[in-house]
Amino acid sequence: MTRTPLEEGILDEIRPKEDETRHILDVAKRLVSRIEESGQASPMLVGSIARGTWIHGDRDLDIFLLFDPDLPREDLEEKGLGLARKIALAEGANFREKYAEHPYINASINGLSVDLVPCYRVESASCIKSAVDRTPFHTQYIRERIQPFVDEVLLLKQFAKAGGIYGSDQMTEGFAGYLCELLILQYQGFRPLLEAATQWRPGVLIDIEDHRTRTFPEPLVVIDPVDPGRNVSASVSLTRMCEFIELARGYLAQPSRSFFFPPKKLVLSIEEAASLLSSRGTHLYAITLPTPPYIEDIVVPQLRKSLDALRAMLDRHSFFVNRADCEMHEDKSMLLFELLIDDLPAVRRHAGPPVWNRVNAAKFVEKYLSADESGFFSGPFIEEGIFVVEIRRPYTRAIDLLRSDQVLQVALGKHVKQSLEISRPVNRGIECYQEEFAPFISEFLQKSSPTVWIERSEKKKS
Repeated sequence: MTRTPLEEGILDEIRPKEDETRHILDVAKRLVSRIEESGQASPMLVGSIARGTWIHGDRDLDIFLLFDPDLPREDLEEKGLGLARKIALAEGANFREKYAEHPYINASINGLSVDLVPCYRVESASCIKSAVDRTPFHTQYIRERIQPFVDEVLLLKQFAKAGGIYGSDQMTEGFAGYLCELLILQYQGFRPLLEAATQWRPGVLIDIEDHRTRTFPEPLVVIDPVDPGRNVSASVSLTRMCEFIELARGYLAQPSRSFFFPPKKLVLSIEEAASLLSSRGTHLYAITLPTPPYIEDIVVPQLRKSLDALRAMLDRHSFFVNRADCEMHEDKSMLLFELLIDDLPAVRRHAGPPVWNRVNAAKFVEKYLSADESGFFSGPFIEEGIFVVEIRRPYTRAIDLLRSDQVLQVALGKHVKQSLEISRPVNRGIECYQEEFAPFISEFLQKSSPTVWIERSEKKKS
C-alpha cells in the first residue's frame, strides 16, 4: 500500500515496541495458563492485542473464559466470576466486578488493565446465548484477514482517537476498534477509506459478506460478518459519523501530524471561563448530582434522557436553551445548560380557542371568570378572532424553576431521578465552574468540530 512520509512517520510512533509486546504477551500467556490449569474453562485471548491491531501505549488486555454452553446462565455468572476472582487473587491484583450483559472482572495486573470475561463456548455466532459470546468469532474473523492491513488499522485508530471519535461507549458514541478493522478490510486501506468517507451521507451500508438479514435505522450500517442481524456501527451517532467525514476531508485536503496528534485543548481557568461567559452574554446553569452506582452504559443514556427532558421543561417555561450537555464522572455527574434568557416578566400570554368554536370558547371564558384573579392579569379578551388571557407566570427566574420539584416531575432516567432526589445543587454563571468539570465546561464554552479545532490551531502556529 502506498503511504506518505507523514504516515510512515506516524506509524513509527504508534507501532507497539518489542519490549512492550513481549511484556503484554507474557502476562497474557501466564493468565491463559492459569485458566487452563483450572480445568473449568477454555481461555481465549481476544481484542486488539489478539489481532495485532493495538497501538503503542495501549494497556488493555481482554481474556475470555469459555464455558460449556449447557451450563445454566446463573452458574456461568457464579463459576465464571469465581474463576476470574481466583485468577486475579493469584496475581495479587487489585480488581473489581463490572457489568456488561453479565458480570466480569477487571483487574490491574503488571501495569495492564485486564478484563476476565466469562462466556459460552458456542459453535457459531448464530448460537450465541449472550452478546459477549460473539467476540471470539470477531477475533477469529479478523485474525484470518487483517495481517496485510495491520498498519492501516493503526493509522485509522490513531486518526479516530485524535479526532475524539474513537470508542463505542455511550459517552463517545463513536467508532469501536472492531469497526475500524472492518472498515479497513472493506476499503483495503486507510487512504481509500478516507476518500470514500468524503462522499458518505446518512444511509451508508457496508456488508462485507453480503448476508444482511434485516434493515437498520442508524446513519452508518456495517453488517457484522459473523452475525447478519447485527449492525457493528450501531453505536455511531450521526454527529460522530459527520465528524469523521469532515476529518477525512480535512486530512486529504491538507495532511498534517495534528490529525494524529492534535494540539492539546485549552482548559480554561476560572477567570478565563468567567470572561468568556460574560462576553457570550448568556446564562450558564449546572445541576450536579451523585453519579448513580451503575456502569456508564446504563448511566449515560439516562443522563441524556434527563438532559433532554429538562431542556424541554426550560423551553416550555420560555427559558430558551441555546445548548445543553452532560458529563459523567465516577462520583459526580453534571447537567449543563446555556440559556438565552433566565429572567422573565411576570405576565405570560395564553391563547385559547377561536370565538367561532362556541363550546370550547365558552369553557375557556368560564374557566377564567371563575379563576382566582391573582393567577392572571387580564382577559379573556378577543384578538384577531382568538380568545386570549394574560396569566401570571409560575416561575420568572430560571434558577427558581431548576430548584423546584418540577425537575422531578419530568421524564428523567430512573436512576438519575433517584440521585436527584438525594441531592441536586443548582449553580448559576461562573459558580458552575468546578475543578473536576473544568475540561468539560471549557470544551462546552469553546465548542468546535474536531477539524475546525485542528485547522484553527494550525493557523495560530503559522
